[in-house]
Amino acid sequence: MIAYASRTGTKRNLDALWAAKWRLMISAKGVLNDEGFPHALDNGAWWSFSNKQPFDARAFFTAYELFGHTADFFVLPDIVAGGWDSLAFSLQWLRRLGTPRSLPLLAVQDGMSAARIDRLVGPELGIFVGGTTEWKERTMLTWGKVARNRRAYLHIGRVNTARRIALCGRAGAHSFDGSSVSRFVVNLPKLEAARRAWTS
Repeated sequence: MIAYASRTGTKRNLDALWAAKWRLMISAKGVLNDEGFPHALDNGAWWSFSNKQPFDARAFFTAYELFGHTADFFVLPDIVAGGWDSLAFSLQWLRRLGTPRSLPLLAVQDGMSAARIDRLVGPELGIFVGGTTEWKERTMLTWGKVARNRRAYLHIGRVNTARRIALCGRAGAHSFDGSSVSRFVVNLPKLEAARRAWTS
């Protein structure tokens, strides 16, 4: 599994992440700097949700223009815990963007079912497991099965503990991201050991 840490500007933390070969997750609502790391692009919806703000389309477009062509993948705009409304929103954005600059991931949210998502995803449209914490943990294995059956990339967001990294491993995730080591680099050895246990 590939690990992505939330983008940080702290040199000590960046040096440790680089040595461990972690990558950065750049948020459209954060500082737009890849710090020279391989990276992926988040759409900023979680920031908007957490701060009770509407989705910032302008910020997403700006970030996509800067990093859409260099990102390992990008997360299509979504509605956190928004169910089928989130799916419709994401598919509108997929059409709006035209030919993607890198691999787009469709965020699955509370209330979505595998039967419907199964028909949409594949090698050219991956899965980002979002949603609330309880729902995410309860449905990880389901999304892992969908991803395997459809040969789709699987990424799981907000993974900040060794226990949750193990859940990602059991689900067959290709990658995960979290903010724990970006804020507290002392957590890196424990989380890196958990990642390595599930990385062949």
